[in-house]
Amino acid sequence: MPDFLRVEPHGRVAVVHLDRPKMNVLSRAMQDEIAATARELSADSHVRAVVFYGGEKTFAAGADVKEMVNWDRQTAHAEAPGLQAAFNAVAAIPVPTIAAITGYALGGGFELAMACDLRIAASDATVGQPEILLGIIPGAGGTQRLARLIGESRAKDIILTGRFVAADEAHSLGMVNEVVAPESVLGRALELAEQLSRGPRDAMVAAKRAIERGLEQPLEAGLIVEQSEFADLFGTPDQIVGMRSFVEQGPGKAQFE
Repeated sequence: MPDFLRVEPHGRVAVVHLDRPKMNVLSRAMQDEIAATARELSADSHVRAVVFYGGEKTFAAGADVKEMVNWDRQTAHAEAPGLQAAFNAVAAIPVPTIAAITGYALGGGFELAMACDLRIAASDATVGQPEILLGIIPGAGGTQRLARLIGESRAKDIILTGRFVAADEAHSLGMVNEVVAPESVLGRALELAEQLSRGPRDAMVAAKRAIERGLEQPLEAGLIVEQSEFADLFGTPDQIVGMRSFVEQGPGKAQFE
């Protein structure tokens, strides 16, 4: 059993609780547990959506600097792939994922949040990539995912200054999708996850894959990816149910298996 994570099922939604008091500092051991848990959830066909939640006080305050302070360059090169592996595993979860952000999501904490598809933040939450203040840069996906999320110029502002970003500004920049009252963060994330869990799984997976693969390529190549993903959904149970329901009952009435 993981020492720093707890997975709680809510029907077809899995809630991954980060549990390393007091601030959910992401040690390497905790990162390895995140990677292993993400892979397990990816292989579970019963899981239709995943929520990552750090508790009422904080999401995750970043990587464990005490573990890295004495690294030399050789050690850092050896450890860097492992730093990214946990969040790459989260990003690879095929079904929709949501980060429910309370308190702080900084450095590695926000890199974890960005590896999720959607981010729900408390109105008093704070996010950012302050690694520059330690004389380094984000090393677990921050430079790449943030630039893709909010654009090059805004990402450079956040990363080069290392400044903390309050929830309202994070929402306006596109760093988070929604801001709610602190006591409503987990409830809202669960509500959205449950809504997504009732959707057509094959189509959800295909949509994620088309967006992600398309962003890696020029537009023309991305459009070819979309064509293929679109066509491959025909003949699946969800497509048959969805289209027949639309024809017979109108939009939004389909009950997907």
